[in-house]
Amino acid sequence: MGESLPREPLARQSYAAIDLGTNNCRLLIARPSGQNFTVIDAFSRVVRLGEGLAQSGCLSDAAMERTLAALRVCADKLKRRNVYLARSVATEACRRASNGAEFIERVRRETGIALDIISAREEARLAVLGCHVLLEQGVGPAMIFDIGGGSTELVLIESTGTVPRILDWQSVPWGVVSLTESVGGEGCDEAARLERYRHMHRLVSESFAAFAQRIAPARDSAGAGGPLRLLGTSGTVTTLASLHLELPQYDRRMVDGLIVPASAMRDISARLSTMDIEARRELNCIGKERADLVVAGCAILESILDLWPADRLGVADRGIREGILRSLIASHGNRAMPATPPKRERDAMKRVQTGK
Repeated sequence: MGESLPREPLARQSYAAIDLGTNNCRLLIARPSGQNFTVIDAFSRVVRLGEGLAQSGCLSDAAMERTLAALRVCADKLKRRNVYLARSVATEACRRASNGAEFIERVRRETGIALDIISAREEARLAVLGCHVLLEQGVGPAMIFDIGGGSTELVLIESTGTVPRILDWQSVPWGVVSLTESVGGEGCDEAARLERYRHMHRLVSESFAAFAQRIAPARDSAGAGGPLRLLGTSGTVTTLASLHLELPQYDRRMVDGLIVPASAMRDISARLSTMDIEARRELNCIGKERADLVVAGCAILESILDLWPADRLGVADRGIREGILRSLIASHGNRAMPATPPKRERDAMKRVQTGK
């Protein structure tokens, strides 16, 4: 029997995370660095995998081809970086599509990437794990949310010394793509655009209603103990934060960890809601890729601010990929980096999902 080769030291091993969402395909490759990690490569591309899904119930050929092209880039980076361990996940588009599992198999066959279609519960957990370090210090319950392309996750947490304890959570099938496609065209004038925006806001608020009622006691107790704490991770919040800063182009260093007045985010949302798409395309940090989707994101964000009326909003340009990396590194040698939530937290998430 041959002798096993010694493992490369943990600090030199590369780990990777792929997050295939309804709108974006994102890759992050990193090495452990103390209680954190150092990014050595990254990739992000708008693929619109869920385009047309709301109407057809399946992934279109064009969307799958765009996504496969992006995943081939990811596969090439994984090989060139000699990645030791990777986890690749797919979210709402593949969960909902009738041909989602078939597409996952095609990805494995053509790129070698084994995508795991994760549940909304796991998606929420990974988002919290990836961004909770940016939550403002404080006591009592706080809210973390992730506005995606096909769904939005809300997570009520309680801060601990390490990974927050999840008290309650909710996932709704409204993201920037699914909501945009469900409400029809933008309209020909400002009044029509405003009515469309209000319709979006109503749809999302109605989907949050049961959760809002459920967490009302936690919201009241949190408000009695000090300012409400709120942290968001999504292209919507980072885009609006960029507009708030009036950046000439997107700069992650300026946005990740920023605290923005909630009133400023509402003001920007109101302004965008009545602008025509050509005007939105001309705005820095929106451009052609987000111009048609940002209004839906604003409606979702305003519904969240209604539900959890914090005065300030924390902005995170990190989430599922970072959560995956923390889980991978912690489970393969770096015990200083917590990854698995406590059992009581996992049980709470299970109760919420099943109603038990």
